[in-house]
Amino acid sequence: VQLQASGGGLVQAGGSLRLSCEASVRTFRSYAVGWFRQAPGKEREFVAVISWSGGTTYYADSVKGRFTISRDNAKNTVYLQMNSLKPEDTAVYYCAAVPGSPAYISTMPRVYDYWGQGTLVTVSS
Repeated sequence: VQLQASGGGLVQAGGSLRLSCEASVRTFRSYAVGWFRQAPGKEREFVAVISWSGGTTYYADSVKGRFTISRDNAKNTVYLQMNSLKPEDTAVYYCAAVPGSPAYISTMPRVYDYWGQGTLVTVSS
C-alpha cells in the first residue's frame, strides 16, 4: 500500500487547510487511517484516526473541535480538515494505515503498517 499525503502549505493563524491521504490500493477501505505530526525537535504525535467503516473517529485533545477527519472509500482517500489553525500546529503531517475490523482504531504509531511521505503545514502568527 502506498500513501500519498498532500495539501500542506503556509497559512496564517486562524486559517484552514485540508490535507488528503490517497492510497494506491482498492482494499484501502479495509484500513484504519491515522494522521500524525512531527514538529522540529519533537517526537511524532497522534492527531486523529478514522476506522475503515468511517463510523469511529478519535482526536488528540489538542485538535479536538478544530480538526475533522473523514474518508471517501470510493476515492481511496482520507481527509483532515484543519480549522482555527495555531502556530503550534506547525509540523510535518503524516498519514498512516493499518488493516483492521470495521471499528478498529489506534493512536499508537507503532501499530501502523504503511506511512505516507508527509506534508508540511506551517502556521504563521
